[in-house]
Amino acid sequence: MFAVMQDEEVRIDVTTPEGTPMTADAATEPVGSALRIAPAFVATTTNDETGIETTLEAQYSPDEGRYIVTTIVSRAVRPDFDQRALRHTAAQSIVQAAVQHCIALRLDAGEESEWTTVADLTTGEGRIIPQWMASAVVKRGMKDERMEVIEILYGAAALADLPPTKAVQVELDVPHRTASDWIAKARAAGRLKGMNYAQGRPRRTDDA
Repeated sequence: MFAVMQDEEVRIDVTTPEGTPMTADAATEPVGSALRIAPAFVATTTNDETGIETTLEAQYSPDEGRYIVTTIVSRAVRPDFDQRALRHTAAQSIVQAAVQHCIALRLDAGEESEWTTVADLTTGEGRIIPQWMASAVVKRGMKDERMEVIEILYGAAALADLPPTKAVQVELDVPHRTASDWIAKARAAGRLKGMNYAQGRPRRTDDA
């Protein structure tokens, strides 16, 4: 049902630190009111344009409320690689793409409902949620469903250190003020626990 919105498509392989493929079973850390996330992940991607393979490791920080990149290793995979790109690895897009593999949720309310990752439910539209869902939750009388979606949108953005208000604004096609108000209501309802985005936080220098 949800897929992380990206500026450009990133083909990525995400595993646990032990090297097993990332699945919903690896998401053991509860956040928000109904989500679970993987405590850590390893993500590898190869950029065909630059000829560079990048692997990064990240760990979830409860204090920060987001994933913290702890290791970045880049290497050339062909002779004519982009030397400047090797010196300036853009970790942000990799983390953004990886996070959708690390967030798990239940589609149904029952305790017997299976957990699934956001990546398993990607729409292939470059969105966090499909258009039909976005259109539905902004209607009156959809408060509970709207708060569930806000939790997902906020988590997908904040855990990757991206602005959640902008994600809500773009995904639900609402004004910035409305997006901020809905996020405030979700936070007051306890739906955003363990997830945080600090506006003005210094950006990583590797994204320069």
